[in-house]
Amino acid sequence: MAQRQGRSGRPLRKVQRVAAYAVIIRDDQILLSRLATRLSANELWTLPGGGVEHGEDPRDAVVREVHEETGLDVQIGETARVYSFHARNTLRQGRRADAHALRIVYDGWVPLDSPDPHVVEVDGSTAEAAWKPLAEVLDKTVPTVAMVGEVLAEHQPFRMQRVAAYAVAVRDLGSGPELLLTRISPRGHHTGSWTLPGGGVDHGEDPRSSLVREVEEETGLTPRVSELLDVHHVHFSGTAPSGRLENFHGVHLIFETTVPDRQEPEVVEVDGTTDRAAWVKVSEIEAGALPVLEVVGVALAAWRRRVTT
Repeated sequence: MAQRQGRSGRPLRKVQRVAAYAVIIRDDQILLSRLATRLSANELWTLPGGGVEHGEDPRDAVVREVHEETGLDVQIGETARVYSFHARNTLRQGRRADAHALRIVYDGWVPLDSPDPHVVEVDGSTAEAAWKPLAEVLDKTVPTVAMVGEVLAEHQPFRMQRVAAYAVAVRDLGSGPELLLTRISPRGHHTGSWTLPGGGVDHGEDPRSSLVREVEEETGLTPRVSELLDVHHVHFSGTAPSGRLENFHGVHLIFETTVPDRQEPEVVEVDGTTDRAAWVKVSEIEAGALPVLEVVGVALAAWRRRVTT
């Protein structure tokens, strides 16, 4: 096979480059880097990332490059997709070349409390970093390199399935039944909403043991766990407390419990997903006096069935 030649008739030099990038999506925005004017005279955005140095792990490369281009500390997923781009006759550093690029693209995420992105590297390939509306990237209102569209066409949120155990603890001191609830802190999803005390079941952990641990952390009360009242589940896509975009499926085991009914709850864990615990009148919950998650209504219905049979 004849070797490809440039306009001068000389064989084109072959250039191969390996680069690593991250798809970082938060709710309805995506983190992008704008190419410097020396690379593109027109406004053009790309995924944060860049070349993998000789001997460098691509995972280390993408973390380094994202920090240089955005100032943010990214975490990346366990797997990646690889994209190949072949420009058989293009300019590279002022010379015609047969260029081949391998692009390793990871799912990435940054902490929710990260500062606004800003370029750290000096005189590099990035002029600006910013969160851009995902819809405007997809409809090409935001001009991007072709790789961005190619990657987003295949990108799927991380699938996360979580099993959790929750407590139905009811007391009645004479003024009507009250349900023990906890409020979700800014570190959790659905911030400000109220839910049942409880939380995730660790790998290999008995759900009842998990429930005791979680209720103690969130309310300071030690529950006695009784029978399983119901199983509830939710399915949605959203940004997790870690900052990662997730396709989330939660399976909730709802247990009947008893706790010291004359003791007022108090949050024990520090910097967790719970910022308040309280006894709340069932009548107020059912009247919609405060925002509660769906699992609370399911639990109350199961509790009523239990006490009426």
